[in-house]
Amino acid sequence: MDILIKIAQLFLCFTILVGIHELGHFLMARAFKIRVEKFYIFFDPWFSLFKFKRGNTEYGLGWLPLGGYVKIAGMIDESMDTEQMKQPVKQDEFRAKPAWQRFLVMIAGVVMNVVLAVAIYIGICYTWGDTYFSNADAKWGYNFNEAGHKLGFHDGDRLVSIDGEEADDINKVVNSLIITESDRSVVVERNGRQVELILPLDELISMRQQKGYENFLLPRIPFLIDSVVNPTVAQLRKGDEIVAIDNVSGLDFAGYGQYLKAHAGDSVLLTVLREGDMLFEFKAPVSENGTLGVIRKGLALRTQKYTFLEAIPAGIQRTGKVISSYWDQLKMIVQPKTKMYEELGGF
Repeated sequence: MDILIKIAQLFLCFTILVGIHELGHFLMARAFKIRVEKFYIFFDPWFSLFKFKRGNTEYGLGWLPLGGYVKIAGMIDESMDTEQMKQPVKQDEFRAKPAWQRFLVMIAGVVMNVVLAVAIYIGICYTWGDTYFSNADAKWGYNFNEAGHKLGFHDGDRLVSIDGEEADDINKVVNSLIITESDRSVVVERNGRQVELILPLDELISMRQQKGYENFLLPRIPFLIDSVVNPTVAQLRKGDEIVAIDNVSGLDFAGYGQYLKAHAGDSVLLTVLREGDMLFEFKAPVSENGTLGVIRKGLALRTQKYTFLEAIPAGIQRTGKVISSYWDQLKMIVQPKTKMYEELGGF
């Protein structure tokens, strides 16, 4: 059932995209008084599911769900009507119009797709805002995978800047690092001081070609307590941070979790930081599953909310950034040194 829903969603999205695209050609043609003979959603070889005629235009729904088309008089388009092109030129045909008008008719479909993207992004900004994990909230730095370690990163490093630009939205940091045509200069904060790392293009390419490269860094999550579910650790309360277990310190939640699993069924000595300055210790039993019976506090995500008027420029700006990103990637495809052409899988 799920696959059928996904197929239906694919065709619905495709229909909307193509319909808006063809609507752009249609509206621009009508603006220049060019005769539009057909406007169809889906293709209609041999027969159509539904059609009606208004003025000189036949509107319809085809049965072959592979897009759609407008048939503009005097223009070789999806209909491939070569017979019409053999007839004398009429003033309401595409071929009778000046070059600038023909050009606008031809690009109107792409323009409408951009307008649709702007409208979608405005709606997203207004409805949900912009939710992201900010680098400013990575107080405990990041953990890096093997590829990150090879580039010179250490677990606990906190990003400061990339090529001189301050790092903020971590969701975009990885792509900004990897999608590049030259070496990257990254400044990290390590043990209270700033360290510059030069990331060679060849190594970035090598990492980009590995499966799962997107996870080369993950925020270090401290062992912060959100709630207590087991009375054996009733001394803990919301906001406490476990900063050491037995004589082991300096780990994040994942590291302490592994330590607890290794001591399942035993008791451990917890060192707890409360309200930022108060330290205390107590013995706590570890369950057979390697847990203490607490729920940890997750990462804090930031959400930028927009009013409707604020969402309009935000949506336009986001559309521009996405288009710019696509353009940068297309340029790198034709640059052999980036090896992006090796990863080209489709449109």
